[in-house]
Amino acid sequence: MASSREFVEYVTEQLRDVGPVTYRKMFGEYGLFCGRKFFGVVSDDTLFFKITEAGRKVCPGLPEEPPYEGARNYLLVEEVDDREVLTQLAAATCEELPEPKEKRKRSRKQRGKEDGI
Repeated sequence: MASSREFVEYVTEQLRDVGPVTYRKMFGEYGLFCGRKFFGVVSDDTLFFKITEAGRKVCPGLPEEPPYEGARNYLLVEEVDDREVLTQLAAATCEELPEPKEKRKRSRKQRGKEDGI
């Protein structure tokens, strides 16, 4: 079952105090981003955060499950109505995650070689 856009928008609204939280369709579900950092997934109207030590300290005892078949385990966040706790968990998680690496643009010559031209 796919996630509803309404649930994803509700979650991002709950996280508005963390920073610029956005979502993007990924893996047939939704990926959550704070700035450029990918920190969570909404799958089957269920919220999952990447596992970090800081996140475990904020919410010890959260179960760990994969958000979809074949994925790594994430923290399963069942309570999305408590904005304060959700904000603390997301902020701690995002703070610990590294900045994404800059993607290098490929030149035309490199694209041609890769495409067999």
